[in-house]
Amino acid sequence: MVIGMASVKITVTVPQDALQAIREMVAAGQAPSVSAFVQHAIVVALEDVAGWREMLAEALEKTGGPPTETERAWAEKVLFP
Repeated sequence: MVIGMASVKITVTVPQDALQAIREMVAAGQAPSVSAFVQHAIVVALEDVAGWREMLAEALEKTGGPPTETERAWAEKVLFP
C-alpha cells in the first residue's frame, strides 16, 4: 500500500476459519494486523487480475485477435454441451 493513499473502512464477510488463520498469523508476527493482511490480499488479487488480462491480450494478439462469433459458438458447444 502506498503511504498517504486514502483508505475507506468497509465490512467484509469472510469464512470463520479464514479469519482465525489470519488472526493466528497476526499473533505469530507474520502479519501486522488483520486489516493489513486483507489490504495486502486485495492488492495481490488486483495485480493477479491485471496480469491475467495482460496475458490474455498478448495471447489474442499472437493468435489473430478476439474469437469470431463462429469460434465462440464452437467453444460454447464444446465447453458447455
